[in-house]
Amino acid sequence: MRIVAGKLKGRAIVAPEGQGTRPTSDRARQAVFNVLEHAAWAEPLNGARVMDLFAGSGALGFEAMSRGAVFALFVEIDDDARGAIRENADTYGLMGATRVHRRSATDLGVRPGSDGEAFDMAFLDPPYGKGLGEQALQRLIEGNWLKPEALVIFERGSDEPEIETPGYERLDARDYGAARVLFLRRSPAA
Repeated sequence: MRIVAGKLKGRAIVAPEGQGTRPTSDRARQAVFNVLEHAAWAEPLNGARVMDLFAGSGALGFEAMSRGAVFALFVEIDDDARGAIRENADTYGLMGATRVHRRSATDLGVRPGSDGEAFDMAFLDPPYGKGLGEQALQRLIEGNWLKPEALVIFERGSDEPEIETPGYERLDARDYGAARVLFLRRSPAA
């Protein structure tokens, strides 16, 4: 796995060993960021604060940083995955612009004041078929983690049934192999 574009283009991404994580493929990641770059509803990544929930290796958050995001919060409960994220951040020289949150994305709590302002964008790449992403969507709103109208990129299994996304407007959905990616915007009234 490699960063596919931006200032870190071509840099290898260290991933945790074993089957505990399922990284988004380089090709799917490139496709997602192409949508974000060209869609009329998308906001630029330059200067954005992003969250990477169920982060695994942190590939989505680091890709966003490579393309102009200024801060990334990685939320991951697995020790090996958090180690990989820290190793990647150190290798890329991004330790001061990243934070690793040792917590379940389904139990975020309220955004602490020490984390500064709310986030412009969140990436969710939970294990498929367990309903964890749907829970995390609600925790993001309940904990005031997102700015009004923040974008959420939610990867699910393409064979999973359709879901309701209360508190979010569905902007687009794309299938990339076994993955379906939902592009959502937090509803201002949520």
